[in-house]
Amino acid sequence: DVEVAPRDLVINGRFLAQPVSGVQRYAGEIVRALDTLLAEAKVPNAAGIAVRLVAPPGAKQPDALRAIRFEKAGGGNSHLWDQVTLARAARGARLLSLGGSGPILHSDHLVVIHDASVYRHPELFSRAYGTLHRTLGRVFARTARLATVSHFSQRELAAILGLDPDTITVAPNGWEHLARTSPREGAAARVVGDAPFFVTVGNLTPNKNLAVVVRAFSLLPPGTAKLVVVGRADASIFGEASAGPPNPDIVFAGRLDDEDLAGLLRESRALIFPSIYEGFGIPPLEAMQAETRVLASTADAVVEVCEGVADLFDPHDAKRLALHIRNVLDESPGEREVGIAAGRERLARYSWERSARILAEAILRT
Repeated sequence: DVEVAPRDLVINGRFLAQPVSGVQRYAGEIVRALDTLLAEAKVPNAAGIAVRLVAPPGAKQPDALRAIRFEKAGGGNSHLWDQVTLARAARGARLLSLGGSGPILHSDHLVVIHDASVYRHPELFSRAYGTLHRTLGRVFARTARLATVSHFSQRELAAILGLDPDTITVAPNGWEHLARTSPREGAAARVVGDAPFFVTVGNLTPNKNLAVVVRAFSLLPPGTAKLVVVGRADASIFGEASAGPPNPDIVFAGRLDDEDLAGLLRESRALIFPSIYEGFGIPPLEAMQAETRVLASTADAVVEVCEGVADLFDPHDAKRLALHIRNVLDESPGEREVGIAAGRERLARYSWERSARILAEAILRT
């Protein structure tokens, strides 16, 4: 008998040429964890398989890899790169795409689609982007195997794409990336001085719902606490969302590195996570890792991660959020520790390593 060599595994590295958001964070951390598992021979069915991370020429160099070979191929950084260059590089191999796109006709492809927002909330996207990604999702439902990051997104995608939910692999986000950092001392003092403060993560997409946090702070007596908005946030958006002049208790910190974010979270009274719609949401896990409290919306995927740990509020109810803010400010050290301890326990459900193993077993399954 002729012995057939196992097929290689190619990982779609186009995320390395994109701005870093939650999807790119996910892809990078899964690659990092998978590389460690492969180097330590902890992936079933991986013996004799060469694993390559193939990226466009403008991609950022990933962290040092021990078992995965990094290579650049072709030109450009568009969906055309996926369909032509990556398709050619992955011919005859298994293919893992971690960011919701990839070659549509590849014969052995696992694609991670992070949420169903392009279907449920098309108003959040340009017409071209929404049309493209809705089409990609429907094609992948017929030509590839799918994975996603929460049981909520599994149900959403299955219902929309006409699939059995059990055919969609669930590989959630993790939190260890923040544990690898050293919280930068003095990060809070540089931003808010010695005032009590809360942290939220902001960008311009309406589903992040940062305006409700501004409305909640407008209901508090001036000077009660500061709100530090971390991320790509436009102060004019918040000015429009709030009644009256800009609130001096709201501080826009811009994008921060992990060390500053860890420092801010550790010294904050709580993270406020007000999203209307999420596929998962990493910040609550980051807050739990930093041992701070969490105030979170009742969006389904957020509840999946945070129920029993966070103080939950309807994402449209600024009064309820303002009440939670006051309660956190007034809670005793013992009460605070109960919430923080619940967060530490919740972290045990999630890990980049576990999710990397889930995806590896799914794509390498014989």
